[in-house]
Amino acid sequence: MIFAHGFGCDQNMWRFMAPKFAERFRVVTFDLVGSGQSDLGAYDKAKYATLQGYANDLLDIANEFATGPVMFVGHSVSAMIGVLADLKAPGTFAAHMMVGPSPCYINDGDYTGGFTREDIDSLLDTLESNYLGWASSMAPAIMGVPERPELGAELTASFCRTDPDIAKQFAKATFLSDNRQDVAKLQTPTLVIQSSEDLIAPLAVGEYMQRTLPNGTLRVVVNTGHCPHLSAPDASCEAIEEFLGALGEPRAQ
Repeated sequence: MIFAHGFGCDQNMWRFMAPKFAERFRVVTFDLVGSGQSDLGAYDKAKYATLQGYANDLLDIANEFATGPVMFVGHSVSAMIGVLADLKAPGTFAAHMMVGPSPCYINDGDYTGGFTREDIDSLLDTLESNYLGWASSMAPAIMGVPERPELGAELTASFCRTDPDIAKQFAKATFLSDNRQDVAKLQTPTLVIQSSEDLIAPLAVGEYMQRTLPNGTLRVVVNTGHCPHLSAPDASCEAIEEFLGALGEPRAQ
């Protein structure tokens, strides 16, 4: 079972969930290149200009550490990275568990992504001119749960540890991507874990994913924020347990 974090995060943010599955699976967590404790020397601007570069890395990790089809848990943009990896190498993944995924952040006709193009352009401009200021103001809003300010502070610190130049390019690859056609091609069983209130991926996006995925299941957890794996880990784990059970995997004892 491979866990992949979202934009501005690192592998430590799976600490409430990943250990719960370690008795049944070989659990692998990692930092995307440019994030966390990754080797910044491995960063290649051309390779990581699109999400496919990260998807290729995910396949390398799966080939290195997995002895069979992978259960993949991807938060936010990593959910789409998992889709791209699966489509490039069918059979590598047995299932996808997507936490707060969004195939397209920009509203388009009758599709609601949550943002206008002007919103995204403004966000990217702010990142370009004042990344640390953006991180400090936006991280608590993205996290939600104001009654637990320590989680907002953790996300702020994680954003601020990320190299600003790399973060700016990753933001463009993330927020300007449109993976709706890719999602429609994904045949692998998929669970979408959706927060009931999410600033980044609103409920309409989760409902779109359920309609579009050929073999998808939507589970809405009562949570405010984009990181239910941190702010609602028990509910998120229960959603995964039920999904795995439907696939024939035994529950943890």
